[in-house]
Amino acid sequence: MFRYTKLTLMREIVLWIVALVFLLPFYVLLTTAFKADGEVFSSSPLALPQAPTFAAFLQVLTAGDGAVLRGLASSVLITAASIGGLVLLGSLTGYVIARRTGRWSRGVYYLFLVAILLPTQLGTVPLYIGARTLGLTGTMWGMVILYTGMMLPLTIFLYAGFFRSLGTEYEEAATVDGASRTQIFFRIVLPLMSSATGTVAILAGLIIWNDFFTSLIFLGGSDSQTLPVAMYYYIGSLISKWNAIFAIVIVSMIPILAFYLFAQKQFITGYAGGLKG
Repeated sequence: MFRYTKLTLMREIVLWIVALVFLLPFYVLLTTAFKADGEVFSSSPLALPQAPTFAAFLQVLTAGDGAVLRGLASSVLITAASIGGLVLLGSLTGYVIARRTGRWSRGVYYLFLVAILLPTQLGTVPLYIGARTLGLTGTMWGMVILYTGMMLPLTIFLYAGFFRSLGTEYEEAATVDGASRTQIFFRIVLPLMSSATGTVAILAGLIIWNDFFTSLIFLGGSDSQTLPVAMYYYIGSLISKWNAIFAIVIVSMIPILAFYLFAQKQFITGYAGGLKG
């Protein structure tokens, strides 16, 4: 039976202190973003805004003929399309690798593991040359193809681990009922992998959404540049307008944070299940 002791109280106090230390930067971020220009330097960074205003957010969203909004839309489309491609291709490949027991499947699996360990930046130059030759630089679909290829080894690794932990009883029963391999996968196996799909979507989504280097190289200067690149160009012109800088940071955080809160249950369940498997 649980007993609330002095040691438990001390642990809770320590945890609250640690939580406050981690939350302090977010507090400063929020309070500064809602302050007026003159109040940012005249008041303490920890002080609440005297008259909260959305002026910094309006300035950010309307600056540069809507460059930030276009970057936000590009990031959403590129991230969503890349996740869709990764789930489709990664789940199919991971399923085949997990269900096949031959040498070739193990060899392919190890090749994907090597691809995870290799830094992506090593292939930037040949990737750029190939993308430019095919006319994919400066386009959102080019970035979707690029991100799908870059994140596919990690996606296959995660899905293969989940599929190995999944029994074959449902598949065998569906085979007896006359279902095809395609029907078994899309109607039975993939729905059972919702936790794995949530894990893949959040991990890949966070990496793609926050990626700056690849987007700068392949989309810099185009109308399809993502939000991190748009932030880079915009913040460089602000100098020390911290309320506007913090406002654009909040704008960039909201979509991915909302997606994480929506899918966190599948992520935690799937991550624990994948580690166990």
